[in-house]
Amino acid sequence: MNTLHRCQRYLKQNGVHYAHSIHAPAYTAHDVAEAECMPLHDLAKVVVYSGDNGYGMLVLPADYVADLDEVRRLLGLNEIRLATESELIEVFPDCEVGAMPPFGNMFNMPVLADETIATAPFIVFNAGTHQDVLRMSSADSHRLVNPLVASFAVKARELTLV
Repeated sequence: MNTLHRCQRYLKQNGVHYAHSIHAPAYTAHDVAEAECMPLHDLAKVVVYSGDNGYGMLVLPADYVADLDEVRRLLGLNEIRLATESELIEVFPDCEVGAMPPFGNMFNMPVLADETIATAPFIVFNAGTHQDVLRMSSADSHRLVNPLVASFAVKARELTLV
């Protein structure tokens, strides 16, 4: 069973109302937001880290970046780094790289959610593919995942083309 179907089954089993949309393949957060006709800030992205105790998920707005020093401090870790692409393939075999859903509990991983995502009314995210997006209430997401909520994300610098 692929990740999308696992997510949908999990949500149905827990009585969660959600919307599923499908768009043309989009490999960047900017392209996903554009395909979904939504602001980039409203799209949640998942960043997987490797720390002292294994892997974990960071969930933050797509137009933000994770401050790994702050994450290390918040979690009391000695070491932290981003998971490599080969590690992501191994840890999420039924998921396209970069399209992991924010359900760490489905993958036996802790989840740290930035407060900007946790306090939004809805969470919108890739559901295992670069074409499938799920939208659900943040309250339901919090109830299912029970993430640690803290401030660790900073607005990404605007890139200018020269």
